[in-house]
Amino acid sequence: MNSPTEAESLFTPRNFAAFLLVSLIWGGTWLVIRDQIASVPASWSISYRFLVASFGMFALAAMRREPLRLAPGGLRWAAMLGLFQFTLNFGFVYNAESYITSGLVAVMFALLVVPNAVLGRILLGQRITGAFVLGSAIAALGVALLFAHEWRSSPATLEEVLLGAGLTVGGILSASIANITQAMDGAKKQPFLALLAWSMAIGVAINTVYALAMDGLPQFDMRPSYSLGILYLGLAGSVVTFPLYYGLVRKVGAGQAAYSSVIVPIVAMVLSTLFEGFQWGALPAAGAIITLIGMVVAMRGRTSAPPRRATPEP
Repeated sequence: MNSPTEAESLFTPRNFAAFLLVSLIWGGTWLVIRDQIASVPASWSISYRFLVASFGMFALAAMRREPLRLAPGGLRWAAMLGLFQFTLNFGFVYNAESYITSGLVAVMFALLVVPNAVLGRILLGQRITGAFVLGSAIAALGVALLFAHEWRSSPATLEEVLLGAGLTVGGILSASIANITQAMDGAKKQPFLALLAWSMAIGVAINTVYALAMDGLPQFDMRPSYSLGILYLGLAGSVVTFPLYYGLVRKVGAGQAAYSSVIVPIVAMVLSTLFEGFQWGALPAAGAIITLIGMVVAMRGRTSAPPRRATPEP
């Protein structure tokens, strides 16, 4: 990764184009997930998504002539990532969208930087600043306002809204554990694309076993939109974006690249408004603005770089 004095600007045409593409693709994944769970159990949809993604990641590694085999001990790290990132994280997220809108889940997920910072402090010795704490508190207040609006305007009961929030928190914590795992020395010794590919493949195996046990034989929706959604999430949402994002991390630094965490919820909320009927008013508008301001303050307050291999969005 470049040092701060050597980092390029985020606003050069090439870097900014990559930044926008990543943000737009990840912003759109949340709405696509909503369609994926409309007719097929979440566990099977997750399995299909990462079956496509793992093949795509293996193919990308081969095209780049990068190693496909893991270094000694790599299978253990891949298994941990497969469990926490590609099984638990997505299982929580997909099920959360059964209770609350995709845009709201996306806004909540922007708070991923908070457990990342706490676990990074405990396990990696990264410092937490006062500005980061303040920004996180501001963002949490904004999310609370959004949930108040969700409860008041949605036909869902308070219990269902809280269940959706709880599932989202489970996804955030699972993703955070995976983020910190990727930042540990043993994981960083592995070929990056191969580690992702094997982690996804292990996630497919775990999800398939769970799906067979809980939901029975494989189920598939023959609608073209379902198949296209699988391809979008597996290829665009994973294989295209990860190399672009980590290329930005190397060029402009993790701090500037992390501003995608502010853009992604905006895209997701706009799409939720257009396709899920999310109703805006003073309360949700204030909540969204306060959340995004809090995230900007929090990220500007980070003096230690976040884990280099963090996975920002589903």
